[in-house]
Amino acid sequence: MQRFLAMLLLLTGMASAQESLLGADFRHERERFTKNCSSFKSLAGCAQVLFTDHPLHIAVGSIAPQNGFAAGVAFVAHKTPNESWRLSWNSDAVASFNGSWRAGVYMKIVRTPKKVITVGHPTGPGSLDSNLAVSEYKVFNVYAQGISLNKLYYFGLGPTSSESARSVYGMTESIVGGNTVIPVFQKLKMSLVGELNGRFISIRGNHGESSPSIEQAFDNVTAPGLAHQPGYIQFGEGIRIRPSFLSDHVRLNYLVNFQQFLAPSDSSSSFGRFTGDFAHEFPLYRTTRPSTPKEFNGPNECSMSVGAACPPISASRNREGTINLRVLLSKSMIATGHTVPFYLQPTLGGSDINGAPALSSYSDYRFRAPSILLFRESLEHSIYGPLGFTLSADQGTLGLGDSAPSLDHFRHSYSTGLTVRAGGFPQIFLVFAWGGGEGTHTTANINTSLLGGSRRPSLF
Repeated sequence: MQRFLAMLLLLTGMASAQESLLGADFRHERERFTKNCSSFKSLAGCAQVLFTDHPLHIAVGSIAPQNGFAAGVAFVAHKTPNESWRLSWNSDAVASFNGSWRAGVYMKIVRTPKKVITVGHPTGPGSLDSNLAVSEYKVFNVYAQGISLNKLYYFGLGPTSSESARSVYGMTESIVGGNTVIPVFQKLKMSLVGELNGRFISIRGNHGESSPSIEQAFDNVTAPGLAHQPGYIQFGEGIRIRPSFLSDHVRLNYLVNFQQFLAPSDSSSSFGRFTGDFAHEFPLYRTTRPSTPKEFNGPNECSMSVGAACPPISASRNREGTINLRVLLSKSMIATGHTVPFYLQPTLGGSDINGAPALSSYSDYRFRAPSILLFRESLEHSIYGPLGFTLSADQGTLGLGDSAPSLDHFRHSYSTGLTVRAGGFPQIFLVFAWGGGEGTHTTANINTSLLGGSRRPSLF
């Protein structure tokens, strides 16, 4: 804590003699730190400053399944050149105990057009319906991220792979690119989404585990892409809608997206991917907050509206009660003679490389194929304050080659556990899962983004 205060003092002094906006941000954070942490007057307030405040805070999170808990430093800065645009910069660097790390810089440009508010009068009996709603913003993201993971599992391809075939490998990936969200129809909260990324991936063996290193158990035929990892130019375009109905008791989050992975140095590794992600959220109470990240936030920000502060721990509650139904279809489109490298294929089992749970009772990354189909039903409800519980059931299957996911190899699992959603802190899950015939699996996960923060670019 003394080192954190010293860093604040140093950076405040470096800001400039004539105080800049960034210098003012550092001065205000130092004041909040002194008020809450110097004599431990407020443990909750001190924790909020240390882990969520800006421009500097401690960054924590589960870096990827099997790679442990990571910690480091995050930096956040904002600039509002006029009433129509808002710029923000997020950067962070974290490392875990097994030597894995992630570092990134994320710039967000948000278009915040002026709203004209008009006053109307009802023409008949009853009150006038309100058209006020949370607006969708036009958002542009530019980012550069590097990640190195020392422990990932590979069991082979398809739904019939064996648990006993587990092998271990490491991966380094650099992503440079950007994406955008452009609202086109406010009533349905419909937006066009697009992305352009450069992906550079390197696979390496891991000889320090009880399971064999990947090159000792598989070759380039059974693990496509093992011998050579070309660079990719990856495009994506799609449509997203997020409407709500029945006085906000039904919330939809639908995404239909097409991606093209082009490998200029090895055309046989080029492929396409269709994704249909259909999430349905049914809040049990009108006070339940939506679960989707805030588009105007960076991954290290947790404000509930543009320009607002993070919610205090004392004012926050867990998601008071929601039922969630999700259908996810990811289908690869592969030309004759082409293959999808194994490290760019989606997985089912435990959690995937982005930390998303699916068939939680199985080992992480247990099933891997070019195409997957997942059904997930879940319930989350608060117990007391930020503490809540969750129940879920998953059903999933896979498809090899250019085939659609097979309906003959559905796997299933069930899970229950505790959740913590406190203020702007990263959400925490402690989950026990069973079913599926390969034992049980206990998962402890801390989201890599602050609560309400946007997601980082996908690793596959």
